[in-house]
Amino acid sequence: MDQKHGGSSFPESIRQRISGKSFRTDAVGMSKAQIMVFDDCVLKIVPYQEKNEETIRVMRWLEDKLPVPQVLCYERDEERQYLLMSRIPGKMACDGYYLERPKELAARLAEAIRMLWRVDIADCPRSRDPDAELREARFRVENGLVDVDQADPATFGAGGFKDPAHLLDWLEHNRPDYEPVFSHGDLCLPNIFLDKGRVSGLIDLGAAGIGDKWRDIALCYRSLKRNAEGAYGGKAYPETRAEAVFEALGLAPDYEKIRFYLLLDELF
Repeated sequence: MDQKHGGSSFPESIRQRISGKSFRTDAVGMSKAQIMVFDDCVLKIVPYQEKNEETIRVMRWLEDKLPVPQVLCYERDEERQYLLMSRIPGKMACDGYYLERPKELAARLAEAIRMLWRVDIADCPRSRDPDAELREARFRVENGLVDVDQADPATFGAGGFKDPAHLLDWLEHNRPDYEPVFSHGDLCLPNIFLDKGRVSGLIDLGAAGIGDKWRDIALCYRSLKRNAEGAYGGKAYPETRAEAVFEALGLAPDYEKIRFYLLLDELF
């Protein structure tokens, strides 16, 4: 349901841009951010974290390299960060229109992955290589920040890992060969927008940077599989096969690397 916002609780530069505009809130995905969607822009409000400053730098670096939201205004106070971005046109790749057209969807997902691979990473402002990921994972484990209730039921408990520390130890001793590319970092279907037969944009770049190419493949594969099984919308799409992503890429799946990056993601 659309609402109108006076913007009185926001920094002045943000308030001037959104005051009186109609918006809706966006609750799609796993993010705990407050997201307000206007006709021509999106406002994302998150608790202050230093790493979000890195995300802004990456977004600005990407503006002439990939179809990503343009940073229109960014402000912060002692508690929150306010990011006003341009709005990407089109529908999320998890929209029923695309899930009912599996061949088209697989082709567009492969297109999104190849777009990432084509980015020249020579001067990328952030690295998310396995060492960096595992350092952050260790910080999260040691500070009790891992929410095991959000994990796949098979990850922890009987037949799985005892706890996040056990999983982290396994990851640190089983890291795969590193294949660096520009990585989105959370390439799930709600973060890929499609419009008029093409990829119109990529959103939610909080984990983007130089990373392993199999991380994006793994998360995209899992997202497609879960959406096809009806895990989120309640409707299953039996004709949609997650393996079609590999076929569209012309790439043999490396399930050991896929498993590593899916397990690593359980700590975030």
